[in-house]
Amino acid sequence: MATRPGLFRRISATGGAESIERLVADETPIAIEYNGLGYAVLMASAADLDDLAYGFSRAERLIDDPAQIIDVDTHAAEQGMLLRITLREDRLALVAERVRHRVSESSCGLCGIENLEQALRSLPRVEAGTAPADAAVFAALDALHRHQPLNAQTGAVHAAALCGADGAIRLVREDVGRHNAFDKLIGAMLRAGLDWDGGFALLSSRCSFELVEKAALAGCPTLVTVSAPTGLAIDRARDAGLRLIVLARPDAMLAAT
Repeated sequence: MATRPGLFRRISATGGAESIERLVADETPIAIEYNGLGYAVLMASAADLDDLAYGFSRAERLIDDPAQIIDVDTHAAEQGMLLRITLREDRLALVAERVRHRVSESSCGLCGIENLEQALRSLPRVEAGTAPADAAVFAALDALHRHQPLNAQTGAVHAAALCGADGAIRLVREDVGRHNAFDKLIGAMLRAGLDWDGGFALLSSRCSFELVEKAALAGCPTLVTVSAPTGLAIDRARDAGLRLIVLARPDAMLAAT
């Protein structure tokens, strides 16, 4: 479930108080396996997990074609969900290599020169094409909230949207994690055979370098985020030729140069 009921005591500025119930966003541990090999555990919304499987696999550079995934199975576990992904045999060496780098990750970040090299691997160049019109970006911003049912219920969920060149929102995925939401969107696009077609991605979050990398790996020409970027995000976008629009609000936005 992506939501669950929560009980609260509502306290007003005038001193009144009452007990209320409202939906809250649920965070579920999602354990990911590739061909029986444990790979990662994500905290995510337990919805659209097949999309997550495809998008996460692309972001991890384990696939470059959806046909390289043979099967996806989702199983309920005692404390979360198990996402079992079966890859083609010719992709398994990539899984083993990534697992080898992951074993030295810790709460302090990526440890060791081997991991530092992995953290900032080269990105493919993006075919940027024609920039979307400013009016298209503002139109998408204005419409996004109408495509966020989970966030409307909870106020605690991020969205990632595929927007057409005219600003029309074509597809949206939501998740408690901004990275997961974007993975789900990219995975849904892969599964449906959708392309960017001169459009752009709109994310309801700040712009971290990981989101820039996901966009570049998915061939996204323009990434729009409602909050600010990090310096590394700007650098990585420039390296990949990715057009970056940030702090996109109803009255103004910033185009990184």
